[in-house]
Amino acid sequence: MDLITLIKKEVREQEGYRADIVPSRAKMDANESPFSLPSALKKELFDKMQNISLNRYPEPGAPLIRKRFAGYYGVADDMIMIGNGSDELIQILCTALVNSSSVVMVPVPTFVMYKIIASSSGHRVAEVPLSTSFDLDLPAMLSRIAEDAPVLTFLSYPNSPTSNCFSEKSIATIIEASRGIVVVDEAYGSFAGKTLLPLLKKYENLVILKTLSKVGLAAIRMGFLIGPPTLVRELDKVRLPYNINTLSQVAAGFYLDHIDTFLGQTGDIIASREELLRALEKIRGVHPYHSDANFIFFSCDFDTDHIYSLLAQEGILIKNLNSPGVLKNCMRVTVGNREENQEFLKTIKKILLK
Repeated sequence: MDLITLIKKEVREQEGYRADIVPSRAKMDANESPFSLPSALKKELFDKMQNISLNRYPEPGAPLIRKRFAGYYGVADDMIMIGNGSDELIQILCTALVNSSSVVMVPVPTFVMYKIIASSSGHRVAEVPLSTSFDLDLPAMLSRIAEDAPVLTFLSYPNSPTSNCFSEKSIATIIEASRGIVVVDEAYGSFAGKTLLPLLKKYENLVILKTLSKVGLAAIRMGFLIGPPTLVRELDKVRLPYNINTLSQVAAGFYLDHIDTFLGQTGDIIASREELLRALEKIRGVHPYHSDANFIFFSCDFDTDHIYSLLAQEGILIKNLNSPGVLKNCMRVTVGNREENQEFLKTIKKILLK
């Protein structure tokens, strides 16, 4: 018996998301915060966790945390749902909506999990290439909306891996033209100083995703879906009852208790990003792009497969994006702490001088 034939064709035909563990002294590939909690705050958090009854299930739906973050984002309690990272919320959206003949539209390049989860859920994926300036190709996207009527459109704001914020005017036009739901993923929004949350009052088919993964708490896997109460109510039926463990709920509350510390770290990352960007601009053959995120996207005049390999040998791990098309010889480096940034710059300069 060939058990593989029991697997969905859409699953068999895709590669899946790879998150390889590679030993490194400077891990700058996954867009995580380079800062851990200060020792005193870490002790305070762990002291709180000692009071958790590990033999009991977590609060289903995380009602206290949902209420607190609704206040933080300035929305009603019934407009927010919490997921085990944004990935679970993307999966819930793809699982709940219509049927396997539905179309999910994504610009490319963008966060690969949109396509992977949509395909695994049985949806057809309509990919629309970005413009030459890495903004949305509005005429092309409007054409696909008219032709395919996508039930879901995913827009990363800022976009990964290109690090820029798409035109707000173009996003609004896409929302207005869509008969389906438009999901604006603001995973990196803290580093852009921008949000489309105010548009929720104007558009009933807009959903916004938030996360704590990029601002210092990647380990707790905490994501937020914000949208119309009627939609959130239906999506909540698909959410698994105990999807957010108690330890993560406590840590998320701790984030709000000490928001100034986390915002201070975000400010440090933004300042380091600008320093790193200016330094990369001075390296011959390296062409960095403006960044609204906690990483820098850059193209190169040389083979990045070779450079990536040499950097990895030196213990510097960044993201090699090299593939045919617009990502040919492109890379992405997460903004690290100042020591990591200096090590990366020193090492890549040394490699390029060989």
